[in-house]
Amino acid sequence: MSLTKIKEARELSDAAVAEQILAVKRQLMELRLQQATGRMEKPHLFKHAKHRLAQLMTVERERQIVAEKEAAAKSAAAKETADSAPSPEVSPE
Repeated sequence: MSLTKIKEARELSDAAVAEQILAVKRQLMELRLQQATGRMEKPHLFKHAKHRLAQLMTVERERQIVAEKEAAAKSAAAKETADSAPSPEVSPE
């Protein structure tokens, strides 16, 4: 069984990435339990699960960074339009 490619993780939706992260964490817990009880037959599955978890968490973080940049750009654009809008003149009476 070969290691998964990050391209597969990038094709998932945000909800699917979060769901997969939980599933892999659960799998790692079960593998640790098997190892502790001496029932582990395939120790290489640790490497595969950790690799997959790292990929999924990387994709999640990449998407967070993109969202933060977009939010910063929107707030900067909104601030720029507010600054360039003419302010109402107040006449002294």
